[in-house]
Amino acid sequence: MHGRPRKPLKPVDEAAVAAKAEKLRALQSEFLSNHQNKIYSKEAVELSAKLLEINPELYTAWNYRKLAVQQNLAQCESDPESVNSILDEELKVVENALRQNFKSYGAWHHRKWVLEKGHSSMDKELGLLDKFQAMDARNFHAWNYRRFVAALMKRSDEDELEHTQNMIDKNLSNYSAWHNRSNFLSRNCSVLLSNLMKKAAPGFTSKDEVLTREYELVREALFTDEDDQSGWFYHLWLLDQTVRSEFPLLVSSWPVEGSDISLPAADYLDGCASMNVFHYSSRNFPLVLYFNQSVRGVNSSTVSVSCGFNLNIDLIWKPLSSTDSQSAKVWATHLAIPDAELHSSEAYQVEVKVGFSQGIVSTTGVAYSHPSQISFQLHLQKTPLESGQDSRFGRIQWKDDCFAVYEPGSAEPDLVNLLDNLTIKNEVESTASTWQARIIDDETNIFRDLLDCKIGKLTVARLLTAYNSLRPLDKPVHCKEVLELYSELMKLDPSHYQYYKDNHSLVLLQQVTSSKESLLSRCFHYRDSTLSTNGSPLCLRLNNLAISQLGSFEKLLWVQMLDLSNNELQSIEGLEALQLLSQLCLSNNKFRSFTALESLRYLKSLKVLDISQNEIGSHSIDTTRYLFRSPLSHSVGSCDWNINYLSSETYWEAFFVLKDMGLTQLDVAGNAITSKSFNVFLEKLLPTLKWLDGVEVN
Repeated sequence: MHGRPRKPLKPVDEAAVAAKAEKLRALQSEFLSNHQNKIYSKEAVELSAKLLEINPELYTAWNYRKLAVQQNLAQCESDPESVNSILDEELKVVENALRQNFKSYGAWHHRKWVLEKGHSSMDKELGLLDKFQAMDARNFHAWNYRRFVAALMKRSDEDELEHTQNMIDKNLSNYSAWHNRSNFLSRNCSVLLSNLMKKAAPGFTSKDEVLTREYELVREALFTDEDDQSGWFYHLWLLDQTVRSEFPLLVSSWPVEGSDISLPAADYLDGCASMNVFHYSSRNFPLVLYFNQSVRGVNSSTVSVSCGFNLNIDLIWKPLSSTDSQSAKVWATHLAIPDAELHSSEAYQVEVKVGFSQGIVSTTGVAYSHPSQISFQLHLQKTPLESGQDSRFGRIQWKDDCFAVYEPGSAEPDLVNLLDNLTIKNEVESTASTWQARIIDDETNIFRDLLDCKIGKLTVARLLTAYNSLRPLDKPVHCKEVLELYSELMKLDPSHYQYYKDNHSLVLLQQVTSSKESLLSRCFHYRDSTLSTNGSPLCLRLNNLAISQLGSFEKLLWVQMLDLSNNELQSIEGLEALQLLSQLCLSNNKFRSFTALESLRYLKSLKVLDISQNEIGSHSIDTTRYLFRSPLSHSVGSCDWNINYLSSETYWEAFFVLKDMGLTQLDVAGNAITSKSFNVFLEKLLPTLKWLDGVEVN
């Protein structure tokens, strides 16, 4: 770990090991008898101490000693000397156990428990820690215990920061010391730099000054030994601190500001399919809010929606997240489409006000303090359907000759104007990014000297990606260079190929969605003999890009028809943000099971789905559940399994993902799971299905 080679095992004396094992078994047998019979005599307690000195990892013995201490303390609580004697003995037992194994979880936890009784010299504890850290300066158990002791002593963050500096000066490879300076993986600990900046301690009042000093410190370590991991992890944390927005902000929404949306009136809901006409059999129109970080508290009190329908009802906002938490980056609700008696020629103004009332808070506890307002117009259309236009009975095909390049025309809504307003401009981010861009630019120029090594290429790629994140979403400037760096890394370091590939994919999608010109080049009209030009759906084709991960969803909230075929996707996590999506092609990817498609559960408007030619069912164990943040196994408990047509557990994942969907067309051919029995299962599970693998369902 962290560059330390594993030491070869020492030769063992089998006779000695056998004798030790026999002694241990005898001690354990006697100890368990004492524990079962609640015997806490002096001899019984001493026996547990002998056992723990041999095996400090015996948690039952530590728990037994806790019970013994509690009983003995209750008998002599009026005698301070006896109390001190009992607790001192516990500390000695722990110290002996730690000499045997100073990474014993049970021993360190027991010592914390004793200290919480209010007995012991804190200075003595720090002295003990110095001894253990002299044996192994990177022992994270000792560092964790030090944070605990420092909190009891009320030691200042400045003092602890100085201690980490001293430890780093002794050994630049001290991963734990670097870790203790940051908040990397330590949400519940005293986070030194973060706390000092929050408290505006002397010398820590300006975030850019603090980060500049830390960059200089870690740079010294990196250029001293570029192969050591410790400094690189800290540099990555600093980069995250540099670009991370302190405030939750609204970055995108649907509908967009100033848009003019045409909706079919109630009597014509199932027929319209043009770009700016959204059809929903449920008469509900989605409103989507996309934040720059996860937030909670989005409800009818913090988000007000007013419209000409005079519908004075509380809208229910739901987090679009595959976890069961109440926080998410994306929130959605549905606005009821009024009945047909409303005037179709009249435009109804809708206003969405976000954050004018307090209550929206990020997961880090920062309140949403930059209110936003989105205004758009709704038109109700009563246009008779053209012959054959009802897409419920026409089969969608994803062949290239079914698509024609999009050419904006005066006869249909202006998509160009819509794409111009996809993201919400936030002045607070533009003002704050000046010093951040300067720091990242300086770091990039310095680390270009290391472009001849893998870690140098990776760091420059990360720095340039961070620089792009500070710019408006439609103006990234380094995508081409970053893509080249990740392409080189995939060749130089095949053991980490997938990591580089995923990052390459995210940057590529950022490039594709960065401008309206780029997006328009991938927009196509779906051509069908039964549809006129004005009635044909508009499809965003992100196929044949070799992407392995999805991103840039905040620029895609408008998409209704999406082609992601012929890529290398293993998950569609994040796609749940696209609430307008009604037609989706995922064929010829690398999905291993329905687990990777869990986001489909949140796409209530989805009617057409193609997941053919994947790897679904070819793996006996779905490892993707362990790779993604929201494994399906975490959600299964809420599932209703009381269905008479699920004769076996073979298709439980498909059932869980597809059971509430109103699909009319589904393609699953070319997957290992495909069989006659599976098709029968799908037909029963999806009563709305009209087409299955190109065959009309009776």
